[in-house]
Amino acid sequence: MHNIVYLIGRLVSDPELKKTDKEKDYSTITLAVQRSFKNSDGIYETDFIKCILWNGIAQNTHEYCKKGDLVGIKGRIQVRSYEENNETKYITEIIVDKISFLASKKVND
Repeated sequence: MHNIVYLIGRLVSDPELKKTDKEKDYSTITLAVQRSFKNSDGIYETDFIKCILWNGIAQNTHEYCKKGDLVGIKGRIQVRSYEENNETKYITEIIVDKISFLASKKVND
């Protein structure tokens, strides 16, 4: 069995570098990934996908990427759950193994 995901999308915000209690670097980013087909109104819809980066990948992304930059990622899907008000809530996210910096956002003058 395999759990591999490849995505290409734009960063929704500047990556922030954070540390766990054990001083491990991480970053949570959201990728805007446009669907490859138009809806009934003729518009391409976009999915916003939460991704987690660790250690060197998190550091490099924080240093070199900004909001709007196009990146490609390879990772795996992770589903976590927690209890809130006696109800189980689920979070689906991508754990990133590799990131490729594809293009910077074009700046309008």
